[in-house]
Amino acid sequence: MFLRIFISLQIRTREKLTLLLTKTVTTMKKVLLILVAVLGMAFAANAQENAIGVRIGGGQGYGAEVSYQRCLGGFNRLEIDAGWRGYQGFGWLSLTALYQAHFEINPVPNLGWYVGAGPRGDFYFGRENSAVAIGICLQAGMDYHFEAIPLQLSLDFRPCVSLYPSTTFLWGDFALGIRYMF
Repeated sequence: MFLRIFISLQIRTREKLTLLLTKTVTTMKKVLLILVAVLGMAFAANAQENAIGVRIGGGQGYGAEVSYQRCLGGFNRLEIDAGWRGYQGFGWLSLTALYQAHFEINPVPNLGWYVGAGPRGDFYFGRENSAVAIGICLQAGMDYHFEAIPLQLSLDFRPCVSLYPSTTFLWGDFALGIRYMF
């Protein structure tokens, strides 16, 4: 009798884990599809400059993001970041799209500052559960691009407000960006 109960509990636990993994994989596929679609639209837009690289930060967790920037003409720029972070037993995938206004700092050539805002989606997963969060991020920073080589360095601060499933302010993070310009 005791053995039957033990086996029954093991089967139910396996079924729950299988269901959780299935939901996790399905959500990750959706996030990847959205990322591919957003990057495809960014590449299709008519623009003058592009940059791709990494954004390495801290703050609410330690991780890195693949970062893509596209000049939209004038002072306008689009930045799309897809990243992975981990913090206190949780991990999360994030997708952020930011509209930025970029300005030169005179008289220093190739040095600029920017401010921006845009949506962010996160998929959190831990030992026992997972969740999806949607919010808005602000960003302010400085960047420098070298004339002799196609390299851009940036330092920025990005606080966020989570709007779903609950309203939470995230202090954000300082991050170093290293991007190849083309």
